[in-house]
Amino acid sequence: MQLLGEGFRWNDLSVGQQFRTFGRTITETDIVNFISCVGMLESLFVDKEYRAQHSAIPGRPAPAALVYALAEGLVLNATGQGTGLAFLHMELNVEGPVLEGDTIHVEIEVIEVRAASKGGRGLVRTRNRIVNQRGEAVVVYTPLRLMEGRATD
Repeated sequence: MQLLGEGFRWNDLSVGQQFRTFGRTITETDIVNFISCVGMLESLFVDKEYRAQHSAIPGRPAPAALVYALAEGLVLNATGQGTGLAFLHMELNVEGPVLEGDTIHVEIEVIEVRAASKGGRGLVRTRNRIVNQRGEAVVVYTPLRLMEGRATD
């Protein structure tokens, strides 16, 4: 019986494949819980009056680390559930702000697929674009993951 929601295996992917996740709206609760949990108590995130007087960003910004973490949740629930073995490397660029009330989704493009040195495993690199409701890329990152393979005959 096939398990629903199971992630991709490396040898089922090919360079050029593209996927899109569902969306996720960033809430005030998300921001407050994240900055409290990690101790990111910068005035930009906790002081409304400071933001009003000193910030070039209108509204309440979400930390880029929070945006990345939420995006990874969207990606992994759709692509790596039960098949992802390790997160090995990434480069990340912040392209623009994400504010409370923005809705993000992730556009994924497979840019590298190859067998790993140990049998049955593979390395998959993707270009993940976190995109807001206006179609603007706000964060772009390129994770390299070690993934389980499908048994070959």
